[in-house]
Amino acid sequence: MNHWQKRTRPFRLERRFEFETYSETREFLERLGDHTEAAKRYPDISFGRTYVNITLRPEADDEAVELTESDYQFAAEIDGLLN
Repeated sequence: MNHWQKRTRPFRLERRFEFETYSETREFLERLGDHTEAAKRYPDISFGRTYVNITLRPEADDEAVELTESDYQFAAEIDGLLN
């Protein structure tokens, strides 16, 4: 979790994943897509040839809602997709 940055306005977690090649980036995006569909949770994603930026917001749509343990767990699950 030490690669995720916690932001407070609004509350969110952000992380940038960097890869050596475009094919590695695509493979990660495919695993990420499968995982988010299975979890029914959809972070904001932006990407380029060799990077993926993810913004994970609390499940509730209220800007005042703080991050919960489930948010950190989901971030850790995303980290696990690197293997």
